[in-house]
Amino acid sequence: MSDFQPDERLARDSDLLTKIGLCELRLMKDKRWPWLVLLPQRTNVSEIFELTPLDQTMLTFETVLVAEALKKVTGATKINTGALGNIVRQLHVHVVARSEGDANWPGPVWGHGTAEPRTAEETKAFAAKLLDALTP
Repeated sequence: MSDFQPDERLARDSDLLTKIGLCELRLMKDKRWPWLVLLPQRTNVSEIFELTPLDQTMLTFETVLVAEALKKVTGATKINTGALGNIVRQLHVHVVARSEGDANWPGPVWGHGTAEPRTAEETKAFAAKLLDALTP
């Protein structure tokens, strides 16, 4: 069994939607933006270049897969992706749907205002739409 565990901040601030292959797919607990996180299930990795070449390829594939599904589900103007990791060092990739007029458009989602939690029903409904869009 793997000893992989998500960073405590990622676990606290997001809900696990599914495991895709390499990554856990998580939904941030902030309904101001459709904001997903791909979390490679590898221990002690903080940089993409620390992954094996196969894992790097899988991360790219899964990021594109999730970004396309998120765009389909939300109709967003722009899908932002990034692996920053300045605070949470565990490698993770943010995939955020942005639309003109959303909170802090066109500025960053990080550090803007206070998170607005989704209800359990909202989380379940969004997850169902997204998981449906991920299924070929």
